[in-house]
Amino acid sequence: MAKKLKTIAFDADDTLWHNERFFRDAQQEFANLLSPFVPQEALMRALETAELRNLRTYGFGVKGFILSMIETAIETSDGAVPNSVISQLMDSGREMLNHPIELLPGVVDTLDHVSKEFRLVVITKGDLIDQERKVEQSGLAKYFDAVEIVSDKTPSTYSDIFSKLDGVEHSMMVGNSLKSDVLPALEAGSWGVHVPHELTWSFERAIAPDDTEKFKELDQISDLPTSILTLINKG
Repeated sequence: MAKKLKTIAFDADDTLWHNERFFRDAQQEFANLLSPFVPQEALMRALETAELRNLRTYGFGVKGFILSMIETAIETSDGAVPNSVISQLMDSGREMLNHPIELLPGVVDTLDHVSKEFRLVVITKGDLIDQERKVEQSGLAKYFDAVEIVSDKTPSTYSDIFSKLDGVEHSMMVGNSLKSDVLPALEAGSWGVHVPHELTWSFERAIAPDDTEKFKELDQISDLPTSILTLINKG
């Protein structure tokens, strides 16, 4: 088995620890604050449009999210939103950036098990400072030989990272996002393992592949150790 698979890479947010729930909480607070100006459904549509529009400029992460909320608040209220609301949105962002890490169930036992046989790395996108903080405060850094924080995840991203390690053909990517974690990793030539999270940003949703034996979907991350041998023997 070790001859075929040598490196296992993990996404971070909503794969190793909770993340999306804090964005959902902030969105609900945002809707409450803007309720005098715009209905919630219209506000959420405007916010998602702003987020997608701003990805290339702000990237992924809390800071871009807060800037998009402020932009949306100004636009949907025709500039009438008071400074106090803008201040509350900024406070919400600071709270998100300082929120304690909450590991997902089974993560520690899974990493402890697979780290005995494979090289482990983190490949995550988002704000550099915030993601570094999360890795450090998670207590999981001891399991990883490398942490790669990237602006986006594309086939070339995975090819470049895996080629510096044991080669893409000897690598596996594990994550909660089909769009970012699984599909581009499969396209690059690695194995891809999808571990769905109960909350997933609409931008990260995609259709699972049905034309490759290098893909597997798990109910939970703790299923990974017992699934590896079956997967790599098929793929």
